[in-house]
Formats: sequence, C-alpha cells, structure tokens
Amino acid sequence: METSNPLLKRADVFAQETTDNMTFDGALFKTAILLVICVVSACFAWVAPAALQLPLMIVGMLGGLAMVLVTMFKSSLSPICAPAYAALEGLALGVISSMFETAYHGIVLNAVVLTFGVLALMLLLFTSRAIRVTPGFRVGVIAMTGAIVLVYIVDMVMRLFGVHVPFINDSGPVGIAISLVISAVAAFNLLLDFDAIEQGVRARAPKYLEWYCGLSLLVTLVWLYLELLRLLSKLQRR
Repeated sequence: METSNPLLKRADVFAQETTDNMTFDGALFKTAILLVICVVSACFAWVAPAALQLPLMIVGMLGGLAMVLVTMFKSSLSPICAPAYAALEGLALGVISSMFETAYHGIVLNAVVLTFGVLALMLLLFTSRAIRVTPGFRVGVIAMTGAIVLVYIVDMVMRLFGVHVPFINDSGPVGIAISLVISAVAAFNLLLDFDAIEQGVRARAPKYLEWYCGLSLLVTLVWLYLELLRLLSKLQRR
C-alpha cells in the first residue's frame, strides 16, 4: 500500500476478510469521533494551570507516540488505541495552541478553520475524482514527505548545537514559501489516506479497522494543523 502515513504502509493491515466489513463512511465517522475527543482534551489542557501545562504536553506527545506505535504493530487494538491517542495528542495540542495564542492572538481559530477547510476540500476533490491518486502522485507525495521529515530531524539535531537549518523557521519570503509547500504536502497526504481507506473497503477489511483508518487520518490532520500554525505565525511576525 503506497502512502506516506506509517500507519497505512503495512501491506497486511487490510488483508483480513470478515463478514462485518469496514466502509468509507464508517472510517470518516470514526475520524469525527476522534476529532471530538481530541478537541475536548485540548480544551482541558488549554485551561490547565501553567505549572501543569509542560507535563501535560510531554505526557501527551510521548503517550500519543506510544499509541501510534502499538497500533502499527497490533491493528486489532485500534478501537482502544485510537481514542487514547486522540485524548493524549489533544493534551499536547492544547498546550501548544495556548502558547501560540498567547504570542499571536486569534491564530488558533484561524488555524482550526483552515485545517477543517482543507480537510473538506481534499475530501471533495477525492470523492469527485477531481484529483486522482495515481502511482506517480503517490510516489511524489511520499518522496516530499520523506524529505520534510529528514529536514526536521536534521534541524532538531542541529538545534542541540545551537544552530538550525536556514529558512525553515524564518518569517521572510523564503521561510513562508517553505511553510506553504509543507502545508500543501500535508494536505496531499490526506488524499493518500482517503485512497488507502478506499483500498481497505475494496479489500473487505474488518470493521474495527475503521478506527485504525480514523487514527491515521487524525495523525495527518495534527501535522497539517501544526504546519498551519507555523505558517500563520510567520505571517504575523512580518
């Protein structure tokens, strides 16, 4: 299965036929449930006392990563791990969003609206076949996603030595252009996720994998939201 989302890259995930099969609408409904859990959790972290916010963010990030890893290797646990990921990741997002909102008033609402707007647009483009997920499209998006991940890893390592990769954190024209490209790649990953879900439906995958696919979509949406926050913060710093 060709996708840059690590949860959907395993070839054996959907190779399990049952009499109770997943549906495209079912996967979207599970995604909506996870989004609600994530937002409620984020609101809790947002209003938490300042002394608790850093611990909540660390617990949320590490716990969310653990849930993703568990689900990757044991997809049958996705009905449990997916809601747990949404709650834990919501804690991290709530604290991060609060920090951005303190620095740039109104930025969080704009990022949320843009994220859901992009989600709706990508779903419309996919279902209407205005954009078709061809093998070439998959390869291109996966390659660009891999390059972005590599640059972020290099930047994190360089920051340990007091330096960082030029431009990606700058608010100049080049930095803004880079953020626009990264946000676009994150949006295109939604198309790959939708296509992977459709492949699961055609393969008559078991019903519980709707949670698995919902988790995969939520991971992409979290990335898109964070990239939009970065982009909007750069625009406001100009």
